Amino acid sequence: MPFREPHRGRDELAAYARWSFTAEQTIGVRISEPIVGHDGLAVAEFRVLAEEDGQPSSPAGCVFVRFDAAGPAVAARD
Repeated sequence: MPFREPHRGRDELAAYARWSFTAEQTIGVRISEPIVGHDGLAVAEFRVLAEEDGQPSSPAGCVFVRFDAAGPAVAARD
C-alpha cells in the first residue's frame, strides 16, 4: 500500500510476500513491456487473475523498479 512503511531487506520482503499471498490462488499474470529510463528506473503495468478465499480477484497496478549501475534492483514499489 502506498502509505505504509516500506519493507526493507530480504527478511521483511519475504514476510510481506508470505502474508500478502497466503489466501490468494494465482490463475494468471500479465505484465506489460517495461518502459526503461536512462536513470535506472523502469515501470511496467501488471494485471493478475486470481481467487482469494474462493472469490474472484483481479488486482492490477504498476511496478516501479530502480536498478543500480551493475544491474541489481535497489528499490521497488508497486
